Amino acid sequence: MLSDLIIKKLLRETKLIKAAESKAVETKAEEKKLPIEKILLEDKLISEDRLYREAALMLKMPFTDLSAQIIRKDILYIVPEPIATTHHVVAFEKDEKTIKLATTEPDDIQIFEFIGRRAGTKTEIFLTTPRLLDEAMRQYRVSLKAEFEAITKGEEKPDEQEQLKKLAEDLPVIRIVDSLLEHAVFERASDIHIEPAEKEISVRYRVDGILRSVMTLPAIVQPGIVARIKILSNLKLDEHRLPQDGRFKIVAQTNKYSIRVSIIPVYDGEKIVMRL
Repeated sequence: MLSDLIIKKLLRETKLIKAAESKAVETKAEEKKLPIEKILLEDKLISEDRLYREAALMLKMPFTDLSAQIIRKDILYIVPEPIATTHHVVAFEKDEKTIKLATTEPDDIQIFEFIGRRAGTKTEIFLTTPRLLDEAMRQYRVSLKAEFEAITKGEEKPDEQEQLKKLAEDLPVIRIVDSLLEHAVFERASDIHIEPAEKEISVRYRVDGILRSVMTLPAIVQPGIVARIKILSNLKLDEHRLPQDGRFKIVAQTNKYSIRVSIIPVYDGEKIVMRL
């Protein structure tokens, strides 16, 4: 979502809506404690597409229509889903020198620099709309579900420990867990909570004492994530009824971190709490 600062500048410098309407929108947004963009779109004073295209022109940024882009999976995953979800940015093209990022928050310079360092390239930032970004981000879910369904197919009654070990060592699981830890370090989180429900898994970080939602994952990935963290923490893979505690270490952003792990049985599976 565009910041109020960008929207105010856009309304002042263009004639997207009348001056009186602009003033009324700002007053309404202030009274309701809502972003100006939300009021503009809810009151149908301007379309989302035109708003973002005009903002791109004002900011001298290229605009991209992600619906016309076929994003390769290896490029999409350069930006892990936790980062994409939290910072509203996806990678859609890359060559040896540059990675192209689409975002709805063009002033999030710190995350663009982080992604560039991670990719080892320069970044080129494109503005897109929230609708187009959401459509692109669905590809994480589609790809992830397909990968996990492929992993979990096999024997009708496989040995549980062997199956869990296989899940924990598979690339999608490793990628998810590594991304959650790396992003938690970037966000300066003190805790990571991974909580299963009937249809999805909720991932939350505690930052500055406040627990906030980072992302949700399909429930199908839960056994793999739990198994991966149990292996890292040297815990029993096939123990699901009793709480377990462990720890492991990681290196992120040139610093070493000790991760304390608690795994607690709950109604829909096993809840994980990791303290950095």
